[in-house]
Amino acid sequence: MRETAEFGEEVLRAMRGGRRDWKRDITKSELHSYWCRMTDPWLDSRILLFFDLCDRNMDGRIDEREMKQVISLISPINKLAIKKKEAEEYAALIMEALDLQHRGYIQASEFEALCKAILPKGSSTISYKKNHGQQQEPISKAEILFRSYWRRAWIIGLWLMICFAFFTWKFIQYSHRAAFQVMGYCLSTAKGAAETLKFNMALILLPVCRNTITWLRNNPGLNSVIPFNDNINFHKVIAGGIVIGVILHGGTHLACDFPRISGSDRSVFRQTIAANFGYQQPSYFQILSTTEVASGIAMVVLMMIAFPLATKWPRRQSPSLPRSVRKVTGYNTFWYSHHLFVPVYALLIVHSMFLFLTDNLVEKTTWMYIAIPVLLYAGERIIRAIRSGFSEVEILKVSLYPGKVLSLKLQKPKGFRHKSGMYIFIQCPQISPFEWHPFSLTCGPEDDYLSVHIKTLGDWSCQLYSLFEEAILTGLKQYPKIYIDGPYGASSQDHIKYDIVVMVGLGIGITPFISILKDIATRLKKPSSNHAACGEGSLEKIPLKAYLYWVTREQSSFNWFTDVMKEIADTNQKQAVVEVFNFLTSVYQEGDARSALITIIQSLYQAKYGIDIVSRTPVRTQFGRPNWFNIFSKLARRHRGARIGVFYCGPMTLARELEKLCTKFSTKTNTIFVFHKENY
Repeated sequence: MRETAEFGEEVLRAMRGGRRDWKRDITKSELHSYWCRMTDPWLDSRILLFFDLCDRNMDGRIDEREMKQVISLISPINKLAIKKKEAEEYAALIMEALDLQHRGYIQASEFEALCKAILPKGSSTISYKKNHGQQQEPISKAEILFRSYWRRAWIIGLWLMICFAFFTWKFIQYSHRAAFQVMGYCLSTAKGAAETLKFNMALILLPVCRNTITWLRNNPGLNSVIPFNDNINFHKVIAGGIVIGVILHGGTHLACDFPRISGSDRSVFRQTIAANFGYQQPSYFQILSTTEVASGIAMVVLMMIAFPLATKWPRRQSPSLPRSVRKVTGYNTFWYSHHLFVPVYALLIVHSMFLFLTDNLVEKTTWMYIAIPVLLYAGERIIRAIRSGFSEVEILKVSLYPGKVLSLKLQKPKGFRHKSGMYIFIQCPQISPFEWHPFSLTCGPEDDYLSVHIKTLGDWSCQLYSLFEEAILTGLKQYPKIYIDGPYGASSQDHIKYDIVVMVGLGIGITPFISILKDIATRLKKPSSNHAACGEGSLEKIPLKAYLYWVTREQSSFNWFTDVMKEIADTNQKQAVVEVFNFLTSVYQEGDARSALITIIQSLYQAKYGIDIVSRTPVRTQFGRPNWFNIFSKLARRHRGARIGVFYCGPMTLARELEKLCTKFSTKTNTIFVFHKENY
C-alpha cells in the first residue's frame, strides 16, 4: 500500500508539471482531466506522461539516477523482486540503449522513440473491451450442450434409463402382488427405489477402481466414447442417485408401508401377508425392531455421516484450529468418513437377507448386483496395500521453492513405466499410513527418476512441506519415508489424439503438462524423431504444434521449472514445435503506465542477453491476464480445419470460460477445439 500511495503521488506530481509546491488535494475537474490523460488511447500522450514520471526534477531530462529510482518505485507495485544491483543494471541498460552520445542523460524524443518501438500502440484495457464485445455473437444452447457434453450425456442418459427401467420393473411387479392390497402404491414405490439402490450401490464402486479405469482408457475405441476423465464426477452423480433412492425407499416404508401393515384390517392382513410375519400382525415399533428395518436405519445413519463429510466445505481446514483437531479435519474428514461404507455394504447384505415379503433366496438379488464390483474394488485395494508395502522409494533430491512448493526427485522403481500426463499417489507414513494423495509426474517417461512438485494447499501437503523443511534446516541426513502408488491415467494422456495441442495451466496447474513438454523435448533431440513413435512409454507421436499457456500471479513460480523452459528453448532452435507463453498477473497489463518501464527493460534485456528478466529463462513473460478470445482467434486462423485438443488444469471459473470458447470457435469456424479438464 505504501508503494502504491508513493506511486500515486509521483503520477500526480508529474501531471501538475513537477512543481515543488504542488498540493496533494485536487478538484473534480482536475481529476477528470488527469484521468483523460492517463486513459488516452494515443500512445504519444501516455509516453509524455511516463517521461514526466521518470523526470523527477522536471528538467526535461532523465539521468541514470532518476531511472534507477523509478525502477525501484514501480517494482514493488508490480510485485516483482528487483534487487538494488539489478535496478542499477537495468538503469544502465536503458542509458546504454538511448544515450549513444554518452551525455549522461536522455531526452523526451529519444525516450519516445524507444517507447513507440516497444510498447503496444493502444490502451490494452480499451482494446480488451472491444474484443470482449465481439464475443457476444449468438450461439444456440443446443449446440453448446451437444458439442461439449455429448459423451457425458449418453452415459448419464443410459444410467437414467437403466434406473428408470429397474424402478418400473419392480413397481409393476409389486403392484400385482397380494401385499399391494395392504400397502398400495407405497409398496411399489419402495420396492422400485430399492432396485435402483441395488444397482447404484454396485455401480458407484466402478468409477473409483483406478487400475481398471487406467487399463480401459488405453483402449482408443472406448476412450473416444466414454469420458473416463469424468469418473469422479460420475461417482458423485451416482451418490446423488443413491440419496434419492434412500429417501424414496426408506421414506415410503417408514411413513406409509409400516403404518399400513400395523393398522390394516385383520382379515385382509391374514389373507395377504400374515405368513410373512408369523401370522401375527405387528405394531409399528415391533416392525422397527426387526433385523431388516434396524439394519436399514443403521445404513441410513452411516450414510448421513459420510455423505456430508465428503463435500467441499468439511474438507476445508482452518489453520487457526489446534494441531490435534486438524489431524481429524480437512482431507482426513473425507478419508476416514468414507470408510464407513465398509459396514454399510455389510449391513446391505444383512438387510437383503431378511426381507419381509421375500422368502425365495433367488429373489434376494442384492448380492448378485454388488458381488463383482465389491470384489473388483476390494481386489484393487488389496493389491494397492500389498504393493505399497514394497513401494518405498529413495529420495534423491529435495527442493523448497518460494510459495511453499516442495519438489521431490525420487528413485524410479524397477519396472516402473508411465506415459506423459500420468499421475501417482504419494503416502508419507510419518503423517498418516492411510492417506494417499495424487500428484502429476513432472518427469519424462524416459527419465531415470520420478519427480513431483507439491504446493501446500491442504493439511497433508502443509505437514509434508514442514517435515522436509525441518529435515533440510536441521541438516538431517535421512528424509521422511515416502511410498508411491501408480501410475494412473489422466486427462492429459489424451494429447496423443491431436496433432495440435493447447495446454493451459494456472499456477501449480502446469504440472500435468511438464512431463509432456519433457517428452516432446526428448523426442526432438533424437535424430530419428520425425514425429514418429520412439521408446516404450513415451509419446506415440510428436504433435505438429504444441502451445503452453502458463498463468501465475507469483514471479517465484517460474523458478519451479527453469530447466524445462531452457530445454524447450534449446530444442526449438532445432525444430520449433513448442510455443510457451508465460503470463504474470501481478504485473499490470502491458500499456499501463505502472508497468511500461518494466516492459521496456524486459525487451532491451532479452534483446541483449536472450533472457527474460522476470522468469530468468529464454521464454518471455507477458503481463496481466491472457485475452483468451484473441488467443483462440489466432489459433483458429493459424490452424484452419484442424482438430485442436485443449487441456486445462486449474480452477473451475476459467474452465467454464475455456469450454465455452472451445464450443464457440468450433461452431463459428472450421477449426474444431476439444476441451479436456484435469480431474483427480
